[in-house]
Order: sequence, then C-alpha cells, then structure tokens
Amino acid sequence: MTNGHAQNTWDRGFLIGIITGGVIGAGLALYFAPRAAAELRKRMSGSARNLGDAAKEQHQRASAHVSDAVGEITRKGQTVRDQVADTVVRGAREVELFASTAKPDRRTRHGKILSAPGSRATRGRGGQE
Repeated sequence: MTNGHAQNTWDRGFLIGIITGGVIGAGLALYFAPRAAAELRKRMSGSARNLGDAAKEQHQRASAHVSDAVGEITRKGQTVRDQVADTVVRGAREVELFASTAKPDRRTRHGKILSAPGSRATRGRGGQE
C-alpha cells in the first residue's frame, strides 16, 4: 500500500497546487486587468486624439492650398477679362475710324447730309441727288 498512499498524496498535492495557482492567477488577473484596460483606453484615446489632430491639420493645409489656387485663378481670370475688354474697345475704335474714313459724308450745297451710294434711300434714283 505504500504505492497507493504515495499516489493519494501526489494527487492531493497536485489538486492543492492547481487550486492555489488558480486563486493566485485570478487575483493577479483582477489586480492587473482594470489597470491594463484603463491604460489601453488611455492609449486608444490618445491615438484617436492624435489622429483627429493630424486630420484637422491636413484639412487646414488643403483648405489653404485650395484657397490660394482659387485666388490665383481668379486673378488670372480678371486679367484676361480686362485684356478682352481693352481689345474690344480698341477694335470698336478702329472700326469707327475705318467707317468714318471709308465713307465720307455726302453733303449738298446747303450742308444737308444725303444718303450714301447704294443705300435704300438712293437705290431707286440710281444714287443721284
């Protein structure tokens, strides 16, 4: 029976070791778990805050870049608009000058302006006064 008695002692010691290890492990888990969870929450909160700050900064940079680009395009558009307006005014003056030199006034002896040759008023009379 010495063999059976040794077996029972070993079984009892093993069982006590498992129970003791379980209790110690559970206590350590309870001791470290809240701290680990709080630390994890704190790290996650910090990471989310950093990510939000980085996104905000990137948004501000992109907004400034877009604003600068829009301002530059607006300035270029206004320059083109002004150049077109100046060209139209010069063209109108040139047309007016050309028209006034190409078609001199036909006046009678009394200073009355007559229609130009080929106009509706003179077509029926062959362009004569």
